[in-house]
Amino acid sequence: MARMHKWFGLAALALSLTGCVSQEKYSAMKLRADQLAEQAGQSDADAQRARAQAEAYKNQLDQIAGSGNTKDAMLANLNQQNSDLKAQLAEMNAKYESALSQPPQIMQVGGTALPAPLSNALSSFAAANPDIVDFDPARGVVKFKSDVTFATGSAEVNDHAAGVIQRFAQILNSQGASGYELMVAGHTDNRPVVNQRTKDLGHFDNWYLSVHRAIAVAAELVRNGVSKSRLGVAGYADQRPISSNTSDAGRAQNRRVEIIILPTTSHATAITASATSAPPARSAATHQRLDKDGAPTADTAGPILSK
Repeated sequence: MARMHKWFGLAALALSLTGCVSQEKYSAMKLRADQLAEQAGQSDADAQRARAQAEAYKNQLDQIAGSGNTKDAMLANLNQQNSDLKAQLAEMNAKYESALSQPPQIMQVGGTALPAPLSNALSSFAAANPDIVDFDPARGVVKFKSDVTFATGSAEVNDHAAGVIQRFAQILNSQGASGYELMVAGHTDNRPVVNQRTKDLGHFDNWYLSVHRAIAVAAELVRNGVSKSRLGVAGYADQRPISSNTSDAGRAQNRRVEIIILPTTSHATAITASATSAPPARSAATHQRLDKDGAPTADTAGPILSK
């Protein structure tokens, strides 16, 4: 306000120096004086706000400078928490990888292994066909090696493997084994499907290939008298490795079809086909394409999914 009085004083001085002036000039000079006074007041207000902000910033800086030790402690605590979380994550990842690397554990009937006669028969069967079959008596799992059972990129059981599966079916249809349900599970290595011919056959990726191979083995079992009601089919692609995929030998072990003898027993009716009877001839022409109602379509001799 002191500046406002100063401007009014200047205006009065101007009037005294010039003598009498017209009303218009007086009004113009007064308006100008009022404008200058208003600008001066606004400048004072701006200056006060600037001083207040500067004071606030100074107080903040003082607080930050005064809490240096506290900030260091907080930072150290956060770093320790971060390290603890990383350690927990590493531990969980290790447990997860360990769980993935373990084969599925199957508890047999009564929590024990398969009955001795059945286990002995399967062990003898695997010993007679070591090139194509492995048997794990503790888990009740018969494993067919994919590299010997199928051609590369194929899901069609070859003739040699078909003969071995026929002998395996005879064991499964025997009195000591005919009551058990079976899970046929296909597995691959971790290399992706890239061959266009393989994709043209319907094996678009490892999921498809693993399922199609399991279906092919299951179909051979059914063709040799194993009841469909006993069978389940699954495909795990490369998600259940039993060996490292970093070597050719490891990948070969991972390419497999497992038949797991489940702890449950089948509730289906008795098998009508004799285990010793000769199976029908294996021919692509006998496989008809059916529509959703079971009626044959015009393409009655369509291709079967194969390697």
